[in-house]
Parts: sequence; structure tokens; C-alpha cells
Amino acid sequence: MEQAKVNMSKELGPDTAAYCCPECRGDESWSCKHLVRGRAKSRSLSASPALGSTKEFRRTRSLHGPCPVTTFGPKACVLQNPQTIMHIQDPASQRLTWNKSPKSVLVIKKIRDASLLQPFKELCMYLMEENGMIVYVEKKVLEDPAIACDDNFGPVKKRFCTFREDYDDISNQIDFIICLGGDGTLLYASSLFQGSVPPVMAFHLGSLGFLTPFTFKSFQSQLTQVIEGNAAVVLRSRLKVRVVKEPRSKKMAEHNGLSENGLPGPSLEGGKQALQYQVLNEVVIDRGPSSYLSNVDVYLDGHLITTVQGDGVIVSTPTGSTAYAAAAGASMIHPNVPAIMITPICPHSLSFRPIVVPAGVELKITLSPEARNTAWVSLDGRKRQEIRHGDSITITTSCYPLPSICVHDPVSDWFESLAQCLHWNVRKKQAHFEEEEEAAEDGEEG
Repeated sequence: MEQAKVNMSKELGPDTAAYCCPECRGDESWSCKHLVRGRAKSRSLSASPALGSTKEFRRTRSLHGPCPVTTFGPKACVLQNPQTIMHIQDPASQRLTWNKSPKSVLVIKKIRDASLLQPFKELCMYLMEENGMIVYVEKKVLEDPAIACDDNFGPVKKRFCTFREDYDDISNQIDFIICLGGDGTLLYASSLFQGSVPPVMAFHLGSLGFLTPFTFKSFQSQLTQVIEGNAAVVLRSRLKVRVVKEPRSKKMAEHNGLSENGLPGPSLEGGKQALQYQVLNEVVIDRGPSSYLSNVDVYLDGHLITTVQGDGVIVSTPTGSTAYAAAAGASMIHPNVPAIMITPICPHSLSFRPIVVPAGVELKITLSPEARNTAWVSLDGRKRQEIRHGDSITITTSCYPLPSICVHDPVSDWFESLAQCLHWNVRKKQAHFEEEEEAAEDGEEG
């Protein structure tokens, strides 16, 4: 075995005997003596075992290989760039931990759904009475007649902290989030936090539930594990979207009342109105009520790559790849893959296929000079607004992902959602040949 080490060292050469990846800032090491990642818990699918060890030789459920060596042959290498855009972590090592015990929780309940009232009451009473937590809810949730008229729930209701969307900033007061409902509750939770997002625990009490992996039957034990920090998380990347508009009136339109209530309103860039959003699923640019084709130009890092002529275009995250983009014919991408998807909606071209671009690029979408009509943009199905000539939409990957708590792990949960919610690759099994038929066929061939 010692001879094998010496031979490998000669093959690799002195310059690669101990390589530290600049992208990882020294967290990961690569050497001829130890070919696995520097962190024992972060071994990846294609990592090799340490020499002389048999216990290390096993496959994990990681989606990413080890940090690649960026030297190629004796003289070539990749130019080092200190401005690293994104660092990819092994999904198998993404575990929730608390610096301090969580004390405040935001409970988001689907509005106008009577079936959620009882689970909502049970959850809130458990959080307050059993765990002594501060519970935040939206003010309109408590205005539901079924809750307002419940005398038994009255003492608990008085202990709630309430807020109003677009009026109250609670981003620095919430330790983690619990969603009761469908995928829309998770999208709504994302919209409330335009910066860092607390961990989200989503219970499946809606219709589809692709993004809500937890069932409510055993919520007490599941909550205990999360509060103790015993849970895996998947970091769902979001899009940072900036909509810049030409001023069309002396008084700029106010954005959801934010400027009236102390929260940041629209900023101005060279006399233009600029609005910024964090988007979890997708940005959709479509033709709106017009009967004409939409006609928009798509730029990537300042270069025009194509003009979309059709019903519109979808720019989505990997999380959004299983939503509108999937219905438009795009591939489904695991949330841990760093990418942005560009999917046309009914393009007037037989060759316009959906594409995937790196997460670090910047996309810019504008109305084409030849466009016959305006376009409309919506962000996660909300904030719909008209785009005219002179307006622009800039999209890139946000540095604030949404940490979604897993039931098992990021890989298992995703494939289970594909199977349970979308019935991915469900097909009646092909019947096998009987032994007598196979023997008869073999005899005829002979």
C-alpha cells in the first residue's frame, strides 16, 4: 500500500500534492493522501476513498461531486476569481442548527379555508402553552368569524402578535415559520421576507402540496425535532428581480402603501421608478389581454440572446421548474442545482426549446422596438403590472435562499413529491414472458 501511495504521488506531480480550492476559501482540501473532502460529513457521490481505508468506500446521496481541481496538466489552470458568486454545498450536509433556542414563530394559515381552523388552533395552543413561544399571525387571520366567535380560543387569541402585509416589518423578529395550507402559503411566506428568510416548516393541508412535505397528524413530535435542531434543510434559491419603469405621471404610483407606512418604497434611478422583489418560483412575462403576440428581447450579461415571439416567457428557479415551467414543457430540476430556467410560452417557432443558464448570470428583459403591444409581468403569481417601451426587468439569482425544512432529506423529499403529487413516470407495468412462451420461442429460433 505504501508503494501505491508513492506511485500515485509521482503521477500527480509535486504541484498537486496538496491543492486547496480557492472557491471554498480553504474549507476543502485535495491531496494524494486524502482524496475525500475536508469535512467528513460532506462526502459526495463521486468522492474517492482514502488510501488504505475500506470503510470510506461508499456512495452517498449527494448530487454534487467534490470541489474540482482547477489545474489541468503541467501548465494550464483556471484564472482565479476572488469574487465568487455562489458556493455549492453538498445537500447531504445541509442540516438545521440554532445559535440560540427559537422563541418566536410566524404561523401562516391559508385564508378562507374552514378545514384549517382546528389544526391552526391546536398548533398555536401547543406552541404557546407547551413551548412558551411568541406566535405571530397576520391580522386578517384573527378576523375570521370562526376564530373571533370562539370563546374557548379567546384567552389564547389575546396573546398573539399581529401584523399587516406591506405595513409592518417583522423580518428581524421571527425565528422560524410554520405554513398551514398548500404551496401558495410557502410562496406567500417568501414574499414577506425580502432579505434573509427564517427556516420554513410547511404542513401539507392544501390541494397539491409539492413544497409542503409535512403531515399534520404527528406535528408535535416533528416540531420537537425542528426546535431541537434535528432536521435537514433544502436551500431553495430565489430570484432577485428589479423592475425599472419610465415615469408616466408627475406623482409616481405608490407601491402597496409602503412609502406611507415607514417601509421602503420605490427608489428612483435616473428619474425612473425602480421596484425590487424576491421571487421563489418564477417571473412570467406574457402578452396580457392583447390578441397580438408578445415581442420581448432577452439579454444575458448585456448580450441579446433572443427575441421571444409567442404568448410569453417564464424565468424560473429550480423550485419553480415543477410549477408553470413544467406545464410549458421545461425539465424539472432539483432545488440544489444552481441554475435559472428560460421557458417560452407557446412560442411561434418550432425550434425554441427551454434552456438552462448558470445561476450567476444577469438576465434583462425589455419590450422589443417592433412590439405591437405592451407586456405584463407577474412575480410568483402576484404583483402583476404592465411593461411598456422604456421599461426593463432585470433578473439574477438572489443571495437570500429560502431554507425549507425537510421530512427526510433534500433528495428523498423531492423524489417523493414527484411521485406523490405529479405522479412522475407512472405507467402500467409491461407484462413479462411466461417460461413456456420463452421456451417455445427459443425452440422456433433453433
